Amino acid sequence: MATRYLGFATVVLTASILVIGIYAQVECGGNIPSIISQCKRFVEKDGPKIPPSKPCCAALKGANVPCYCKYVTPSIESIISIDKALYVAKTCQLQNIPTDKCGSKLAFYFLFFMPL
Repeated sequence: MATRYLGFATVVLTASILVIGIYAQVECGGNIPSIISQCKRFVEKDGPKIPPSKPCCAALKGANVPCYCKYVTPSIESIISIDKALYVAKTCQLQNIPTDKCGSKLAFYFLFFMPL
């Protein structure tokens, strides 16, 4: 049962990101298919917070984090950890990481009080 749920969650995660990707990739930069394949494990709700890989950071190059934050919906937040996503963005040294809000999460807390 847990394996079935995890499989379903992965499909929903991928579909959700692809849906926002259609609109967001043009506006927000980055390469959605590469971001999904390279970064998914670093931002999933389940599991520990771990530093992103070099391929994940490379996929995020050119991504506009504040732009992507405005596309975060409650259904995406049910699968993706926003604090992990902001951690990945900060670790990959992306520019203009939000200091106020990303989705429904207050970004200030995650940016200044999370351990690197």
